[in-house]
Amino acid sequence: VQLVESGGGLVQAGGSLRLSCAASGSTFSNDRPFKSSAMAWFRQAPGKEREFVGAINWRGDNPYYARFVKGRFAISRDNVENTVFLQMNSLDPEDTAVYYCASSGVFAPNVYTDSHYDYWGQGTQVTVFS
Repeated sequence: VQLVESGGGLVQAGGSLRLSCAASGSTFSNDRPFKSSAMAWFRQAPGKEREFVGAINWRGDNPYYARFVKGRFAISRDNVENTVFLQMNSLDPEDTAVYYCASSGVFAPNVYTDSHYDYWGQGTQVTVFS
């Protein structure tokens, strides 16, 4: 199973984008079903380390977000379509980065650290201009 992000692009500050991360199958190579996996979004801006954006558990409730999200982003998932989404509103040039989705067999407590995740997508570029 591969994770494939899409939906990135060029957007003016204040605009919105919806990112998608689709699993190419229903089960990862370690026999973990997508629907049982915690999913997360990270991002990496040029010259910066990759940082946590948000995560969601297998049920799709109780999402965690980084402080910089400030209510602007929302994570959701569709376990029938094996897809996780990141709705981003009120985008700012500081949100410019490559956005990655990731999967883990465990949700808490280390959702904020990238070493917690064992499957990653290739990333999608988001560029916000003022």
